[in-house]
Amino acid sequence: GMKGAIEKADEIVASDPVKYFLPNQFKNPANPKIHEDTTGPEIWEDTEGGIDVLVSGIGTGGTITGISRFIKKGKGKPIMSVAVEPVHSPVISQQMRGEALTPGPHKIQGIGAGFIPDVLDLSLVDRVESVTNDESIEFARRLSREEGILSGISCGAAAAVAVRLARSPEFEGKTIVTILPDAGERYLTTALFEGWFDAAEVTVSS
Repeated sequence: GMKGAIEKADEIVASDPVKYFLPNQFKNPANPKIHEDTTGPEIWEDTEGGIDVLVSGIGTGGTITGISRFIKKGKGKPIMSVAVEPVHSPVISQQMRGEALTPGPHKIQGIGAGFIPDVLDLSLVDRVESVTNDESIEFARRLSREEGILSGISCGAAAAVAVRLARSPEFEGKTIVTILPDAGERYLTTALFEGWFDAAEVTVSS
């Protein structure tokens, strides 16, 4: 998994620090900082300060941390920041409840690394919503079919939660913003697009 990949990368860097460099977006403070400096202001301007809820899938945690920091601290607006994680690897929920972390396998590439990233500031997270593999794939497909947005599975996860909240009376009249950070072309041969192509299209592509 991701944790093992990072450990291997650290091992490679340690073997020759002069030759190798690891930016490590899970630890690098430049990650949330760029979202605080750019993504947050863009959302604020585009919504004319009207954002009430931010829904963000948690990969490195940089997006939700940076945007929330800009809007909550920089602009002083107490938006609700909602973290999205796989139901099968609910480590953020567990961490916030003070429970032991029990990461598990899932199919939502891009989120749910199975540990709490260093750059994720949980003090800025107001709520955690979990999403299933099937929900994530379904909404990624809907984004493609209905909105013309070819996105990845993690985007489907974020969209599923955003729609879930929008349908709740609790959020009636609220402006909900979500982030779709992953393009879908890298998933064309995965379960995300299984059954979408007929024999002729497969023949042409091959």
